[in-house]
Amino acid sequence: MALSRSARLLTLATAAASFLVIAAGSAPTAGAPGIGDDYFPRLGNGGFDARHYALDVAYDPDTDRLDGRTTLTARATQSLSSFDLDLQKLEVTRVDVNGRRAEFARDGDEIRITPRSPLAKGRTFTVSVTYGGVPEALSGPIVFGSSYGWMKTEDGVFVACEPNAASTWFPSSDHPSDKATYDIRIKAPRGLTGVSNGRLVSTRNRGGSTYTHWRESRPMATYLATATIGKFDVRTGRTPAGTPIYVAVDPVLKNSNNVDVYEVTAEATDYWSEVFGPYPFEETGAIVDDMPEAGFSLEVQSKPAYSAVRNESTIVHELAHQWFGDSVSVAHWKDIWLNEGFATYAQWLWLEHRGTRSAHDSFRASYGSRAASSSFWQVKVADPQRDTMFASAVYDRGAMTLQVLRERIGDRAFFRLLPAWTRLHRHGNASTAEFVALAEKISGQRLGDLFDTWIGSTGKPALPQ
Repeated sequence: MALSRSARLLTLATAAASFLVIAAGSAPTAGAPGIGDDYFPRLGNGGFDARHYALDVAYDPDTDRLDGRTTLTARATQSLSSFDLDLQKLEVTRVDVNGRRAEFARDGDEIRITPRSPLAKGRTFTVSVTYGGVPEALSGPIVFGSSYGWMKTEDGVFVACEPNAASTWFPSSDHPSDKATYDIRIKAPRGLTGVSNGRLVSTRNRGGSTYTHWRESRPMATYLATATIGKFDVRTGRTPAGTPIYVAVDPVLKNSNNVDVYEVTAEATDYWSEVFGPYPFEETGAIVDDMPEAGFSLEVQSKPAYSAVRNESTIVHELAHQWFGDSVSVAHWKDIWLNEGFATYAQWLWLEHRGTRSAHDSFRASYGSRAASSSFWQVKVADPQRDTMFASAVYDRGAMTLQVLRERIGDRAFFRLLPAWTRLHRHGNASTAEFVALAEKISGQRLGDLFDTWIGSTGKPALPQ
């Protein structure tokens, strides 16, 4: 059927109008400067999904200067005219997007990057940032009032970044909801060892420097990345079940107490693999550094970092985090009890495993040690607030909640629940609501009242009947 001239013109006009509507609807826009986390609204970045970080860092302990180049591979989740990365204090000297020089501007801890051409939704792109300076550790009430992040030691640096300090040493989308894989290359003065996540790819000496290349091939949250540098005695091997193990201990601390970090790490890795499901990473291990100012340990992915030699209970806690926190990470920081409550409960399970004390008795002891008037009971564990997100209640009341759950649904359902949780969300993110839903599905019970009482409310709950 032939169209008249007027009809053809009308058709062309309609098509043109439709094109303009579509074009307007897909016009590139700026990515958000944060994901909107309640506790850290400007952490993470909108508009893209981080896929892989290639970190090249050079550190001089004499001056404490860090020089780096970070290349991030990401996928645009919207049509982008510009996007942000998180970086604190350090000076940026150059940015390239897809190999071409890009404009950038600073807004506090945000770098706003404008590529030469907009990035289409769904497109994979690379952004390389060259930067340097003296990193500044963070401090304040969040992490027990301690400093954290990039921390200078007598012979190098101790790097432990939870919750918001990864961006003190590399530009990133610094939120656990945006995981990626990593290649981390560390240049340090010859005689020092650079230890990082995953497997050691290579070590070489050239001139007065040592270069180490580490690869984490499993998705990792930014705060779990490390580039700890110093003098270390290194022991490698395999656990009895066959998982590769790498333990680095500062020689200053080698004989400081009776804990064999290597042996406990190997034993606990294998036992948790039986209880929580297969070990989620390629290697297990530990970094034990002489850093008394930190006063804490961190579940660095594949190699927990200890700021001194810790007791056996601390080691099993940090290793439990490899499942609860590292492989299964929080979707938002308010759900931090999913990390700390579970790892604390793992300490109770370890005592039960050792035949020292049942988890029931550990629960009753913890519950009974705090009067109803204690401020401990005034923290709402399901939403503890930013500055008290690591309060003792998040750890201990979180663990109590799991024991109450265990006694309510029975051991058979409970010990099906834990590996089901780690399998369902392996290398991903999850929320409290998702854990409650899975517990109800596996147990066949309604459990909302239990969780409302133990983590959703303040005040000392009555003991279960």
